[in-house]
Amino acid sequence: MIAPPFNQEHDLFRQNLRAFVERELAPHALEWDDAGIFPREVFKKMAELGALGVGYPEEVGGSGGDYWQVVVLAEELVRSRNAGVNMALLVQAQMATPIINEIGTDEQKKLFLAPALAGEKIAALGVSEPDAGSDVAHIKTTARRVGDDYVINGAKMWITNGTRADFITLAVRTGGEGYGGISLLTFPTDVKGFSVSKKLHKVGNLSSDTALLFFEDCKIPARYVLGEENMGFYHIMTNFQGERLVAAIGAVSGMEQLLADALRYGNERGAFGKPLVKFQVWKHKFVEHLTSVEAAKWLTYRACDLFARKEPAVKEISMAKLFACDLMQKVVYDVQQFHGGMGYVVETDVARAFRDARLLTIGGGTSEVMKEIISKLVPGF
Repeated sequence: MIAPPFNQEHDLFRQNLRAFVERELAPHALEWDDAGIFPREVFKKMAELGALGVGYPEEVGGSGGDYWQVVVLAEELVRSRNAGVNMALLVQAQMATPIINEIGTDEQKKLFLAPALAGEKIAALGVSEPDAGSDVAHIKTTARRVGDDYVINGAKMWITNGTRADFITLAVRTGGEGYGGISLLTFPTDVKGFSVSKKLHKVGNLSSDTALLFFEDCKIPARYVLGEENMGFYHIMTNFQGERLVAAIGAVSGMEQLLADALRYGNERGAFGKPLVKFQVWKHKFVEHLTSVEAAKWLTYRACDLFARKEPAVKEISMAKLFACDLMQKVVYDVQQFHGGMGYVVETDVARAFRDARLLTIGGGTSEVMKEIISKLVPGF
């Protein structure tokens, strides 16, 4: 790959999405953080823009386009200045639904995928549990086959969109211990026995509703299983690649925005008779960050290129997530320090970025898990 293959179609989508995000989302960043949630109608508006359906074929309700349209989506959402909104929308469009498109039945696509891409139903991805986050092979929520139904019991935790999801792409244990006994289901949340135990109060991403969920003898039709029974682990691992890549893309775009904002601030704010940005300590620090972000961007674009062409990319995606998301912790720390007291005021963009960025090295597989994955794919370890 010499350069990302953005064309006129990508550029038009970027322009329209950027205008929408800056007009409809960014002005409400503080308001929605304070509320701990954002309006449901945002899903509908994003769908009308075609943003929820990028990368999906038109026959399932998508707006078409290739994976580089998804890259544009993840890059431009950062302009909302609210990672909670971005997380919720990306779970809807790129985490809970791709697997339904890939292996779902026509009925599942009609009942769950199409309404999600239209913004009519809110989707969640239910994998993590109180005792099993990155360690997917040890989930305990069970689905027992009873005639033509599954009966589900257990709990899920850290579930984005969890308090208001209309359906969950749900990982359950249908077989024995380990990764070989896991299946995926499309689970409608209006089923008897399902409950939202509580909404979790997080450090950052405050406007995305994250919940602890309980399942008590929930009965759903067996035809809602996604793909083959007991093959869910492999689908989850494939799904994780898209989630981790979106995190890397968002981290790079977020760092670019933070540094651009800091340079503007540094030229406007003075100290000891000259603009802050003219002090060598900050000039050199920002130059180092700009160089590292450029490296992160091309590492991420390389992973995007492989993923778009459906070539093996687990190592490259894991490296991109590890490098970009770890780098974000350093960049946002220095940008907040550069802003001084203003960076410590809760309602400022930089303070929100400082809170929100912390999730990047935790969600979708921690940095430590990324290192373990990479070590298994590099000869010599």
